[in-house]
Amino acid sequence: MRRSNLLVSRTLAEVAKFIRPGVSTGKLDRVAETFIRDHGAVPGFLGYQGYPKTLCTSLNSQVVHGIPSDKVILKEGDLVSVDCGVVLDGFYGDSAYSFGLDGIGEDVRKLLETTRECLALGIGQAVDGKRTGDIGHAVQQHAEKNGFSVVREMVGHGLGREMHEPPEVPNYGRRGTGPRLRKGMVICIEPMINLGRRQITQEPDGWTIRAADDLPSAHFELAVAIDKEKADVLSTFTYIEEVINKE
Repeated sequence: MRRSNLLVSRTLAEVAKFIRPGVSTGKLDRVAETFIRDHGAVPGFLGYQGYPKTLCTSLNSQVVHGIPSDKVILKEGDLVSVDCGVVLDGFYGDSAYSFGLDGIGEDVRKLLETTRECLALGIGQAVDGKRTGDIGHAVQQHAEKNGFSVVREMVGHGLGREMHEPPEVPNYGRRGTGPRLRKGMVICIEPMINLGRRQITQEPDGWTIRAADDLPSAHFELAVAIDKEKADVLSTFTYIEEVINKE
């Protein structure tokens, strides 16, 4: 599980090298697929329940599951969430990172920062004996305290030989509720936080989820293994940030 999640993390870092105005999301998808296959793995999303691409690239008000396309060109001021999955030696890796291109507004910058903080707070609750509601409560409280809203229909999940395993990990909830977390479980925590209202809608392509009020949405995801004292974080943003900080 650690190897597959480190590979997905390195894949997102490779994609990060190409995230700039004028590049299509289709190009990002090809970069990711090539990198994954060159490292002895296969894309986790490609063909999953009929999904047609390696990445999900969700732009601005798209929350998740945006389909890469050569017709979608990144521009200054865009917010793009890139979600990636791999299968290596029979185990899934899964991670997502939201990139703000030069020119994003201060409100979107705060949204990105808060969503990252929500993820960290959720991971802080991912310890043996806690419950999924403890994670959701931590995420929800921080998002709403900062004036943002939490998408409720889309949730985190268990991870292993399948991409989506029990338990579901909502980004909202009450402390002490939901399935109990046990040492050795692996879950993906993935806050999806909207600048405006929490309601979502599905686009006609049957995949893309968008904020109903068409305001920006951010999404960050890491896979963690439940442990006694603190979560063992299996995927990482370190590689991505090495790329970003070089630029």
